[in-house]
Amino acid sequence: MPLPLSDKQLDSIRRSFNARISIWHGSVRSGKTIASLLAFLISIRRAPATGLILLCGRSLQTIERNILEPLQDPELFGSDVTAEVRHTRGATTASILGRTVHLIGASDARAEGRLRGATACLAYVDEGTLVPEGFWTQLLARLSVPGARLLATTNPDGPRHWLKASYLDRETELDLAAFHFRLADNPSLAPAYVAALSAEYSGLWRRRMIDGAWVVAEGSVYDCYDEQQHVVDELPEMRRYWLGIDYGTVNPFSAVLLGLGADERLYAVAEWRYDSRAHHRQMTDAQYSAAVRGWLDELGVTPEWTFVDPSAASFSTQLWTDGHPGVARADNTVLDGIRSVSNVLDAGLLRIHRSCAGLLAELPGYAWSEQAAARGEDQPIKANDHSCDALRYAVHSTAHEWRHHLARAQ
Repeated sequence: MPLPLSDKQLDSIRRSFNARISIWHGSVRSGKTIASLLAFLISIRRAPATGLILLCGRSLQTIERNILEPLQDPELFGSDVTAEVRHTRGATTASILGRTVHLIGASDARAEGRLRGATACLAYVDEGTLVPEGFWTQLLARLSVPGARLLATTNPDGPRHWLKASYLDRETELDLAAFHFRLADNPSLAPAYVAALSAEYSGLWRRRMIDGAWVVAEGSVYDCYDEQQHVVDELPEMRRYWLGIDYGTVNPFSAVLLGLGADERLYAVAEWRYDSRAHHRQMTDAQYSAAVRGWLDELGVTPEWTFVDPSAASFSTQLWTDGHPGVARADNTVLDGIRSVSNVLDAGLLRIHRSCAGLLAELPGYAWSEQAAARGEDQPIKANDHSCDALRYAVHSTAHEWRHHLARAQ
């Protein structure tokens, strides 16, 4: 049986039929996507016979995961509907309720070209803040069939993001209906799940992903960092180790050893750092490899995995050549990595040993770029961040190992 809908979801569906542009925005798991997808299904039934129907998102894979898989779930939409949603994974078309739907990934500005020459009657955009503004503008221009409509969902971003400034803030000026959802607007979620989900976000991301607020990234990146709370002089027995490395030749080289203690907390156990400018001598890949291995031997530690700055391919090769175990490319998605570190700091799940001098010097000054914020972007200032990056590589690349501890830590 399909899930029951809230009054807010039903109202958003009804109102969406009267607007050229309809945008569901707000927190994760707030019910906005289900409401928008049901509105999309009804709109397909009502769509003009002429013109293309488009499903757009960051990539084909995200469209399949976020849109097509839910549409094929009988618990969400009923078996009668899901039987009419047909798609072969990897294909750029799908059949939904008897209509051919074209799938378009929009990962960069070049995606705009995929819309050239198209005439559309209906479009759905998954995660609108993640598609380029030029693509969105071109898509609206292609919706030229009489009665054509655009439906979109998104989680919040910064208040200066183009989707907020040029569309949501101008709702009364445009033929646009906007529907804001918070986590509390989804009555079908169990309290335990809400508590667990809330524990996975902190600071900036809690306000965006849980409260559904369009808030700016400003000030300190790790505003929850407190030296009295997070810095320790003694370490418990460690059960596991991982290593994060931010490679540098002219810039400082930093290696941060992350451990999982017997108390189920994460610890920045130790740090090896080399600044070629301070020493007036650069080191080769082979010298760095030998120095890191010598440092680990002194500590008596063999990390399970060593996560290396993805841009440092030659250094990763050197580590492999020297027999260093478990070398892997670090997950370098910056904002997701910052969020992971923020979460473990805010939950009290991460502690930093006082010997990590470079890391402790960088953390208080690691800040968001005001210039990037003025452009509607979230970017940290790219300076004095090498140990912060090494910590981020280790923490974010092992998120699957510690995420289940978050709710308990809080």
